[in-house]
Amino acid sequence: MNLGKQLAAICRKETGLSEMQVSLLVRISAVFPFVADLVHGKLSLYLRSGRDFVIAAEVMPHTVYMPKKQSSLGAHIAAQEEPLVAAVFRTGARQAGKREWTYGAMIDMYAFGIHDGQSVLAVMTFDVDTERLSIHGYRCLLETAIDVLEYARRGVSPEAWHPLAPSDGIIVADGRSRIIFANEAAQRICRVLGVGNLKGCRLFDRLLTRHITRETVEHDCPWQKEIEGAGMILIQRTLDLQEGGVQKRRIVLLSDVTEIRARDKEIRIQSAIIQEIHHRVKNNLQMMASLLRLQARRSKSQEVKDALKVSIHRIQSISIVHEFLSQQGTEDIDVQEVLHQIVGLVALDLSDKDFIVHTEYRGPRLVLPSRYASSIALVLNELLLNTMKHAFEGRKSGTIGLRVEEEPEMWRLDLYDDGVGLPADFAERPHRSLGLQIVKTLVEGDLGGTFALQNDSRGMGYGTHALLTIAKPDDVERPGYQAESDTL
Repeated sequence: MNLGKQLAAICRKETGLSEMQVSLLVRISAVFPFVADLVHGKLSLYLRSGRDFVIAAEVMPHTVYMPKKQSSLGAHIAAQEEPLVAAVFRTGARQAGKREWTYGAMIDMYAFGIHDGQSVLAVMTFDVDTERLSIHGYRCLLETAIDVLEYARRGVSPEAWHPLAPSDGIIVADGRSRIIFANEAAQRICRVLGVGNLKGCRLFDRLLTRHITRETVEHDCPWQKEIEGAGMILIQRTLDLQEGGVQKRRIVLLSDVTEIRARDKEIRIQSAIIQEIHHRVKNNLQMMASLLRLQARRSKSQEVKDALKVSIHRIQSISIVHEFLSQQGTEDIDVQEVLHQIVGLVALDLSDKDFIVHTEYRGPRLVLPSRYASSIALVLNELLLNTMKHAFEGRKSGTIGLRVEEEPEMWRLDLYDDGVGLPADFAERPHRSLGLQIVKTLVEGDLGGTFALQNDSRGMGYGTHALLTIAKPDDVERPGYQAESDTL
């Protein structure tokens, strides 16, 4: 449950506030995380609940370390235990004092009211260790935080007021764009841009912008732009606080993303190189398949032709994997997609042109790392070759399906068809099929699983099931359920 919903639920359960008043508090709660970061302290919201107070919201800051305490969200607090909160409810005036944070350690507490007309609707408190913060001009941050909360009463976009990071530069300017506060991070960033002292400067002063070489405004986030200058790349977020259409205060936030952009560029370059490698490997494999196909056409021996055709299919199945990896730009493969493409190739080469293959997929999407790709492709290729050769003899159509089941340590795959099934004495026959030997070796060796062939539970004539288990790698995602069918 998000912050606004939690707040609304506590209001309705513990207080007699009207829906309009609850809605007001929920609107303001959109900026609670931002405000907690701005003041570098814990934010708490108190409501009246009978003779007691109830804590309706708690937010810890991201910009400073504070020892964690057990959450008091929803807890009832006797009025005498929170004298500053009680004083704000009684008088409506802001209060400041001390409170014990941990045993023997005192920190500052600031309390002020959220008003609905003349009455105090709720009391907001900030618990701040200002002594350790040592922020020159901290009072300006407090005043700015209160202005933000007041501005949020009309409703704001949460995306614009997302939380801060500890390394973010914070600049606050007055209604005339004159800087009245700048934290150390902002001073450090601006020193690189050639500005010695920010306080007293105007936001649009040439001194602040002379070293900036590029600005890019994000259309979806008009309050944000990326700027580049003096070897740095910065994200600048500008938040205007207005009252009655008049500029009251402006907050400028600077995030240094130089290293992040450099890493992103390096990753993009590496990804492009890997995609190009996969593309070239695919082309080389297709050339090998073409050479073997040419050799098969020139051969006068049917046995040689058949052997070369099987080899071509094996090469093409691996080529499909490299084509898939070269196009999608990730190092994972979707087994259902690979199966669909291999079915298309095998059906085209080994069946009559009028033969129709229906495909079915049931269960979760099976996405595996690329190191499994070639083995999976070869396994599917060998099983599908056997299916197309033996299962649908004398028929105009057939169905090939894949059912996937996920268990904590493995995947269970059932590659099935609705063909003639296995002969009654299949289990007693000596198996010299190279294809089945390849499948068994790859499944047990590379994939860490098991392999078995059996008829449908209804008996012969209802199809064959190739049952595989694959040990689940640690980096496999858990996709959602999927059931679909297709026709080739």
